[in-house]
Amino acid sequence: MNDLNPLDDAEDEALDPELFGELEREIPLLFGVRKLAYGLSAFSWFAHLGEEPSAAVRLASSGYLDRLGFPEADLAILPTPEDAAAAAETEGWASPAWEAEELVRAEVIGRALEVVSEEALEIAIKLVGAKAGESAKLAMEEEGAIWDIEDEAVKTLAVGAAVQAATSAALTLLAVEADPEIELSDHLFTHKLKLFELGRWPVSVVGQSFSLF
Repeated sequence: MNDLNPLDDAEDEALDPELFGELEREIPLLFGVRKLAYGLSAFSWFAHLGEEPSAAVRLASSGYLDRLGFPEADLAILPTPEDAAAAAETEGWASPAWEAEELVRAEVIGRALEVVSEEALEIAIKLVGAKAGESAKLAMEEEGAIWDIEDEAVKTLAVGAAVQAATSAALTLLAVEADPEIELSDHLFTHKLKLFELGRWPVSVVGQSFSLF
């Protein structure tokens, strides 16, 4: 596979549905990924930024932190887009939380490749990335107007994070097929995507603080 970077995939043109359909007929495992991809348009992307956390948000946050290995981290609600951008930009690429998530991502990629070919996986990720990018970008444009976000870099950070969460969840769907012991409903990437579905932006985990916009 040349590249599994979901941020790059999100900028590609939409996948030809006929091509995906051919692969889907050959590899039934891709049906779940396709269902996820086309369900992303129903997400409440960024609809509840900066709000006090609901019970569902607290539950998803707790599950995410537990699976990430930071169960003691405190939930910190970011009140403004500027705060979210600052938190995202100060997150170190080699921070313990970032490294922990990358290790899990590498693991699910490896598991996924046990049940599908590199070509099929790349196409699946491209489809999910395109659909997530399309709906998340539209939602961010709407929320950006409400929040008066003029900095395009902030919008790009948010949409990129949403795309990455969606593609990671898709990888997890396939990983479960390789290892039935993986509990999909309680997986790190399931919880993270759930936070986006609930209209939030999980920004970063630094030290003992989980920044959520």
